[in-house]
Amino acid sequence: MHGTREIVEEAISLPVEERAVVVDSLLRSLNPPSGDTEHEWVALALARQAELRSGRAVRVSGEEVLARVGRRFAR
Repeated sequence: MHGTREIVEEAISLPVEERAVVVDSLLRSLNPPSGDTEHEWVALALARQAELRSGRAVRVSGEEVLARVGRRFAR
């Protein structure tokens, strides 16, 4: 059986897509999503994706979001 350190080192050596699957699986084991909530998040994500693709919504960089928040709460 592998120890924690070996498991982490092996996981880190995986390609990024596979590491994401490992992380998602571990997080789900700690806090399993409810079926209804999972479906609602998927529906919301698909709706947001459609808005972006259609041009109804515009992308804003993380840096710009943080700058706007900083300006808003600096008052």
